[in-house]
Parts: sequence; C-alpha cells; structure tokens
Amino acid sequence: MQKNEQRTAEKIRARYMEKEVTDLDRLREIDRKVTGPVKTFSYTFGSIAAIIMGAGMSLCMTDIGTTLGMTEPMLPGIAIGITGMALALLNYPIYKAMLHSRQKKYAPEILDLSDKIINE
Repeated sequence: MQKNEQRTAEKIRARYMEKEVTDLDRLREIDRKVTGPVKTFSYTFGSIAAIIMGAGMSLCMTDIGTTLGMTEPMLPGIAIGITGMALALLNYPIYKAMLHSRQKKYAPEILDLSDKIINE
C-alpha cells in the first residue's frame, strides 16, 4: 500500500508543478493554431448546410409547408434543398483553401521549430 500512496502523491504533486515548455510543445501549439479555426469553421458551415438541406427536404416530403400556409411547398423545398446541398459541396474546397492559407502563414515558424527539433 505504501508504493501506491507514493505514486498517487507523485501524480498529484506533478499536476501542481510548473511544467517546462519545450520546442515540441510550441510546435504542437502552432499546429493547433493552423488547424483549429479551420476545423471549427468547416464543422459549423457543414452543419448549417445540412440543416438547410434538411429543411428543403422537409418541405418536399412532409406537410410542414401546408401547415405554414404554403399552397405549393414542393418548388421552394427543392430550391432550399439544392441550396443546402450546394453549400455542403462547397464546404471541402473552402476548408482546403483556408487550411492552405493558414499553413502558408505559419510555415516559416513551423519549419524552423521542426528543423531545430529534428537536428537536436
């Protein structure tokens, strides 16, 4: 039981000690700066596109349109569904363009740090 208590105490103590920031930690942080905002935008944009597409499908396939007072909900439903589908298809090219521009922006910093880590 003594060794378990020691290991537990060491783990708890380690959580409260200040950690040294290494080059690898900085490299990971910069990489998160590059990919994080792009992923967040892409997930959000894709979700909104899917909701728009689903709204159009709902107008076509259910009686929601007549409940809302539309006499002919099929045409607006198709238009809204196609709009959502087009947005969903555009999501990947937008993602790639944003990622490429952010990679270009942070490339010198990442390459310097990675060279430093590799050559150590």
